[in-house]
Amino acid sequence: MKDYNLITILGTTATGKTTLACSLANKIGSEIISADSRQVYRGMTIGTGKDLDDYVINGKQIPYHLIDIADAGYKYNVFEFQRDFLNAFHSISEKNKIPILCGGTGLYIESVLKGYRMLEVPVNQTLREELENKTLEDLVQILSTYKTLHNKTDVDTKKRAIRAIEIADYYSSHTEKETDYPEINSLIIGIDISREERRKKITERLKKRFDEGMIEEVKSLINNGVSPDDLIYYGLEYKFITNYILGKLTYSELFSQLEIAIHQFAKRQMTWFRGMERRGFSIKWIDVNAHIEEKLEIIQTELGK
Repeated sequence: MKDYNLITILGTTATGKTTLACSLANKIGSEIISADSRQVYRGMTIGTGKDLDDYVINGKQIPYHLIDIADAGYKYNVFEFQRDFLNAFHSISEKNKIPILCGGTGLYIESVLKGYRMLEVPVNQTLREELENKTLEDLVQILSTYKTLHNKTDVDTKKRAIRAIEIADYYSSHTEKETDYPEINSLIIGIDISREERRKKITERLKKRFDEGMIEEVKSLINNGVSPDDLIYYGLEYKFITNYILGKLTYSELFSQLEIAIHQFAKRQMTWFRGMERRGFSIKWIDVNAHIEEKLEIIQTELGK
């Protein structure tokens, strides 16, 4: 067996990552660590695609970590993800299991694979007040002036853009610290899918989520005290459905605009993963249409089992 101490399964949205990860965990007796920036929130289930049914195979519960660990409305960040990932990683490894990291948030995945501690970025109230009256276009321009950006896709609302600038500003005068981070040697598996098929799967899944009650889920969050601004901050489904509930979009506009936004998001995900390859990460790509047993066989061969 090769000297891997982590298996990473990544890919764009709607590629079946969770199904594959759960099947693999069942096959090799392992546990899953989620690498999804929104699945950490309780009550945000349909919109984030937690697919919790996938974690039960033949009546057996596949253990998972970093799902439903924060209240909706909270602003979970990459620093906290690294901390929580390490706790889960050590917990699983101590049982002589290889943890499986599974998700589509490239920033989170790369932050743990590269082994650098991210810095906890405090609130800069003075900077926030200076930026408050800027337009979103102004904020995007300001963010682009920094050499080190937190996340170039974090600019779909003013609140997210201001936080991204706050982080970039902090990192411009501080540096990442290489500390006692464990040496991570991960087999990285990517789910390969054509653009046309990805678009088809995204549309089909979006229709399914509406049928499953995604709008009702967002209404419930608001009724339980989560502010519309906080939901809009989370982007994609929660942003567009909240605007629909507030009367800012018709149902037709909701579906068409959200569908376009998810397609754009998936494209950005793929850009990030290709960028990881340019930055030195080796990703073994597996065809999305391969049978699940074939996928598992490929992964086990790569593991050296």
